[in-house]
Amino acid sequence: MEQERVPVLVVGAGYAGLSAAALLAWRDVPVMLVERHPGTSVQPKAFGVGPRALELLRPVPGIEEELTGVWAGIGENMRIAIARDLADPEPHMIMSDEKEELAFMRELTPVAMVGAPQSEIERLLRVKAEELGADLRFSTELISLEQDDDGVTALIRSRDGDRLVRADYVIAADGWRSPLRESLGVPTTGKGTLGQMCSIMFDADLSGLVNEREVTLWYLQNDVFTGVIVTGTGVGAHVLGVNLAEGESAADFTTERCVDLVRLAVARPELGVRVLDKATFDIGHVLARTYRAGRVFLAGDAAHTMPPTGGQGGSTALQDGCDLAWRLWLVLTEQAGEEFLDTYDAERRPAGTLTADAQLANLGVRMPPAARVGYPEPLEDPVGLLLGLRYHSTAILDEPGDDGSILEDPRVPDGRPGSRAPHVELDWDGQRISTVDLFGSGFVLMAATPAGQGWVEAGRLVKERLGVRLTRLLVDDELMDVHGRFQERYGVGGGGAVLVRPDGYVAWRSKDAVADPVNTLEQALRRILSR
Repeated sequence: MEQERVPVLVVGAGYAGLSAAALLAWRDVPVMLVERHPGTSVQPKAFGVGPRALELLRPVPGIEEELTGVWAGIGENMRIAIARDLADPEPHMIMSDEKEELAFMRELTPVAMVGAPQSEIERLLRVKAEELGADLRFSTELISLEQDDDGVTALIRSRDGDRLVRADYVIAADGWRSPLRESLGVPTTGKGTLGQMCSIMFDADLSGLVNEREVTLWYLQNDVFTGVIVTGTGVGAHVLGVNLAEGESAADFTTERCVDLVRLAVARPELGVRVLDKATFDIGHVLARTYRAGRVFLAGDAAHTMPPTGGQGGSTALQDGCDLAWRLWLVLTEQAGEEFLDTYDAERRPAGTLTADAQLANLGVRMPPAARVGYPEPLEDPVGLLLGLRYHSTAILDEPGDDGSILEDPRVPDGRPGSRAPHVELDWDGQRISTVDLFGSGFVLMAATPAGQGWVEAGRLVKERLGVRLTRLLVDDELMDVHGRFQERYGVGGGGAVLVRPDGYVAWRSKDAVADPVNTLEQALRRILSR
């Protein structure tokens, strides 16, 4: 049987799989993706890309511009509420003016909130991955997989027949029921299946009920059903999601009943409704106990299935894919040791669990009659979930006295290791950029003048010794600190330095000057890279 060779095999073309393929290809790592379906999703499904996911995607040329272009074509605002129906005179507003309520985010990140349906985001990621050279194979299914000390052998099946693929590593992004996870025997925790929802795509004239150029996402609670309605999704249709009652099945949702449910949801009994598509899916809370099984890494729903209440499931999956791409790149190019890959589980699993639990808590509040017994309480400040997640692993050199927290308030950043590197506005030869623009292609060492020159020279020597991609930058030299915030937000004095990873997380810092910066930096990088 014919056998192909590739460094990374990705299974699944959802958010996690496509982002991993695109970011691997951007880093010149050959990658093959197999997906059993003939194409990406046609249902809008998840809506929006969170700021952290967009920060990770934006180094790839064109992605941010195209995603913001999709949002520009859809609307200018988003409202979220809990209500009886679209005509409810007193809805409980969760968000009434996205631009106003999230205006403070401009102080925290250079990226904008992007509202776009999953179908459009997947389409863009697919195009970008293929443009960058990723080998994407649809209508192709993974049949079996075997691991050994040197790699993985996978049997895949397409219309052209069976073939073998030999890979160094595999990314299992094959959904929340994940046949790969099951075959590997990875145990799971969580609440399991919480229910089912029928997603009804429909076309109807909702004039007078929804505002023009505005996405409306309302959680519906009435005497007939509970669910959610999303209007203005940008796919030429609206979507009504209805929670299945006990004993109901997909067969109960005939076209006629779907029309009746839409009319009830919008409180217009005579409304003309055209049903375009129907799909039934499970709502679940399932958490893998480990994100790594040998040379296979779980990502997206295969790692953490969460209810849709809160809108962070898709962004979390995107982050998984981006995160795996830079870690695998470091190991495959021998910049990092094999043990470095253990940091994926150590960092992303607590983040995935926290996010899934937060969405579960939202479910109990927004979509009764969910049984809230044993549910976590909603987060007091959800902004921390957007930009304040912290990591702890061998790839982060925590400072003495670190509290080990996995959430912080991103509005008061201090640049400590394990936190997302703060946004600081800089001027580079007359062009305004953010520190966030500096991250993505490798490690970045930053120091402030005048005492920072020693760190820059140390970075040059360490880069040569270790063969690591490392950019050295002096703030207030070639980069001007526009508002004088760098030293405060990164917690370094005039003689200190900070090392930021490709994912924009602070890996190490020295608050002050040291006697031997070369040895200090080299030992720090060796520990971080498991070398």
